[in-house]
Amino acid sequence: MIATDSLSGWLGARSDAQLVTLLELRPDLAVPLPSSMTVLAARAEQRASVLRATDDLTTLEFAILESLAAHTVTRTDDTPLGRAQLHEQLHDRVRAATVDAALTRLTDRALVWTDGDALRSVAAAIEALPWPIGSTTEIPDALTEPEVRDALEGLSSAERGLLGKLAETGPRGRTRDAAPGTPADRPVQRLLRVRLLHRIDDETVELPVTVGQILRGEPVTHPHALTPPTPPTRKRTAADVNSTTAGEVGELLRHCGAVLDALGQTPAPALRAGGLGVRELRRVAKQTGIDEPRIGLLVELLAAAKLLEKGTPEPAPEYESTDDYWAPTTAVDAWLEAPLARRWVVLAAAWLDLDRMPWMIGMRDPNDKPLAALSVELRNPHAARDRRAVLGLLAEFPTGTALEPGDLSRLLAWRQPRWRRHFRIEAVEHTLTEAAALGLVGRGALGSAARALLHDASSSAADAEAAMEQALPEPVDHVLVQADLTVIAPGPLTANLQRSVELVADVESAGAATVYRVGDASVRRALDAGLTASELHTLFAKHSRTPIPQGLTYLIDDVARRHGQLRAGMAQAFLRSDDPTLLAQVLAAPVAETLALRAIAPTVAIAQAPLGEVLAQLRAAGFAPAGENASGTIVDLRPRGARISARLNARRPYRPSAPNTEQLTSLVAELRAGDRAASARSGQSVRADGTRNNTAATLALLQLAARVRRSVNIGYVDDKGVAMQRVVEPVQVGNGQLDALDPVTGTVRHFTLHRIASVALLE
Repeated sequence: MIATDSLSGWLGARSDAQLVTLLELRPDLAVPLPSSMTVLAARAEQRASVLRATDDLTTLEFAILESLAAHTVTRTDDTPLGRAQLHEQLHDRVRAATVDAALTRLTDRALVWTDGDALRSVAAAIEALPWPIGSTTEIPDALTEPEVRDALEGLSSAERGLLGKLAETGPRGRTRDAAPGTPADRPVQRLLRVRLLHRIDDETVELPVTVGQILRGEPVTHPHALTPPTPPTRKRTAADVNSTTAGEVGELLRHCGAVLDALGQTPAPALRAGGLGVRELRRVAKQTGIDEPRIGLLVELLAAAKLLEKGTPEPAPEYESTDDYWAPTTAVDAWLEAPLARRWVVLAAAWLDLDRMPWMIGMRDPNDKPLAALSVELRNPHAARDRRAVLGLLAEFPTGTALEPGDLSRLLAWRQPRWRRHFRIEAVEHTLTEAAALGLVGRGALGSAARALLHDASSSAADAEAAMEQALPEPVDHVLVQADLTVIAPGPLTANLQRSVELVADVESAGAATVYRVGDASVRRALDAGLTASELHTLFAKHSRTPIPQGLTYLIDDVARRHGQLRAGMAQAFLRSDDPTLLAQVLAAPVAETLALRAIAPTVAIAQAPLGEVLAQLRAAGFAPAGENASGTIVDLRPRGARISARLNARRPYRPSAPNTEQLTSLVAELRAGDRAASARSGQSVRADGTRNNTAATLALLQLAARVRRSVNIGYVDDKGVAMQRVVEPVQVGNGQLDALDPVTGTVRHFTLHRIASVALLE
């Protein structure tokens, strides 16, 4: 056991590995590099640093800090609490080995340090306690959760408002109504009688912890419960969980494709504040047949994955003038062509790192206005951390283990009581609902692909893609053509077959088995894309497991016979037909006046309207024209949808990468060197001031030290402008450089002479 009477001395006695662990757990202590252990200790005791370091402490670890703080407050002398005394205080609620493990976590963070067998905590730790001091060690005669809920039911609005104010602003309040003799009908006196408030003195009352937790919607956790709750679990098979998540992934990708298609055809005007308005959300929901809450989640996902962006799309919308629109980006086409599992990984990874809360869409802000999708009000810097905490806890349980949101909430609140407000049951429920919609969670348990994605390894995305690909059903290469001209896909189709079927048929109902319907318009769409009647017959004959109904054959042949007898091209547009009678029929129809058609030959006419409008108007009038290019080849004129250039260089929040172990080891070596230099006793010294005499004296002293093999303490300013002190053994001086042996690392270091501010021989 190391015995020291100061935190700096205790830190200096720690091993290099222990100091590296400290800097890993509290990286703010290393920026900028402290010059000595005294500086490191001062930083470790700063309030802001201590509060950050305690964010992930458990209830047990806070109980230890509270015991040390309470001992310091109640003692008149400076006698610290001993380890044996701490064990005695907590032995009836937790095992000694568990207490020692918690103490190790606290000493690793330098929140507690040892003075022989005695324990001391940093002074600022008392401010980090997530409850009033004494809540852990002194178990009050408090109401249980059911009793509190029953008592809250019978309160008046004034009494409920008083409790709500204390729950939000702080547990203690000042009031004259706490004094004895106050009329019994006063709200404070009634709350004291039903034990929803505790009396501290004649002018102070305190809200019990349980009451505050219930009023804030937090999970009810007791500070004196020093062992984590054991939640009840339900067991699912891995196959059952993965099949459920795979089904959700199929729906997710289909719905995302539908939303992108809808916004590509009709980009949504952005609100002045930047979000997506309720009217546009409803329009997309009606167009796609998807519920509005789900549409909100989908657009947030697509925007996070850079598949949806705000800007000016190309082609620009003509129906309304506005600054910005929400429309798909140019990255959408490549994403739609990717395998299903890869498309899912893009969305799931974007959701995990999303610093927003989509489930808050539609809720009211402080001004009683509904929160819009994609609005800045949905941003929460802790959203990604909270989301990963919930799923990370699920990942700790064996595969197929399902837990209730309330149980997860209570366990998270025990583990991180300072963050318990983030783990309200409502927030955990919404997080799990979103995770289920994304195919990360199935039947309350974490899927195999989600487990792989939660790993921090660089290969996690590839592993997650492989796991999801295994969970998704194998694509089928056949369909079932029915007599009513419907085509049933008994599962997900192969990519090429799906593109072909979607070209020649319209989706009638989607799900595990998608139903398509073939009609005049869908067959004409396929012919417009360049397919022939023979190719359509071959498509169904090759891939249908059922006989081809005669009605489908007749439909294809009939549409193909009429298709392309009229040819439209660019004049603005032109019409041509090998049948002069058909062209004369068109010119005699009312549509000819609408399009300003004019015959220039028995088989050719020109129009004063764009080609797309000519095709649309003629088809609406009952004709079946086909579009052609300058060489007479039929071209696919289907609208491609608007696109916005993806802002790949858009500004993202700065997230510095944590230093690795090797870098931290080097930092510790520098810290040791600085500490050694600060404690060294100096003899003859020279301080450089830029004059010729002082420069010569500095060189002379360094050369003397090199000849007699004496160590020196140099003050040095590095290339980043950071001043430091180092104890080194000069080896050679010349060419504007000092070569010296670092006794800590055993390596030769090089110092530029004009950066040396002072030199002192060591005694």
